[in-house]
Amino acid sequence: MTANEDQEMELEALRSIYEGDECFKEISSVSFQFRIGALEDKNAFILDLTWPEMYPETAPQISLDAFFNNRISAETKQLILSKLEEQVEANLGTAMMYTLFEWAKENQESLMENHKPVVTAVTSSSDATSATSTAKKREKKEHLTKSQKRKIISKTDNKGELPRGWNWIDVIKVASEQNGRKRR
Repeated sequence: MTANEDQEMELEALRSIYEGDECFKEISSVSFQFRIGALEDKNAFILDLTWPEMYPETAPQISLDAFFNNRISAETKQLILSKLEEQVEANLGTAMMYTLFEWAKENQESLMENHKPVVTAVTSSSDATSATSTAKKREKKEHLTKSQKRKIISKTDNKGELPRGWNWIDVIKVASEQNGRKRR
């Protein structure tokens, strides 16, 4: 069997196994994503796997660069990748995607046991000054006269909201005016 025939068979198997599974995503016929853990799980991560031309005779490319994984430290990512590469070496020459996904699911706890979420908070002095300037802007309110306030209140409903179409142009009036101009 050629590498392409092996890939086609494995692709068909993956589609049937993971049909309807929200954790599995087929990016292309040679590129896949699999989420290990639930979305709410702080130890969840996404595996990106891509088949090179000679897969399964050559190892798939494994990546943890998905945006979902930004909170995982570089050390934890390296640990996960090294453990997965051990599994790849053990299964080289055979269809291994299902094996890798299931191994990662079963070993999620041990892979993520030293995981400390990365928190990225970027603040700069310009952010701080813009926050104080917006606070000053909020202090200044436009003062309305009593008649302006009455006019606004008369237009609003009991919830304080303006009715739908309150600022629409009277279409019939405008259309009739335009028709009158055309006739002249």
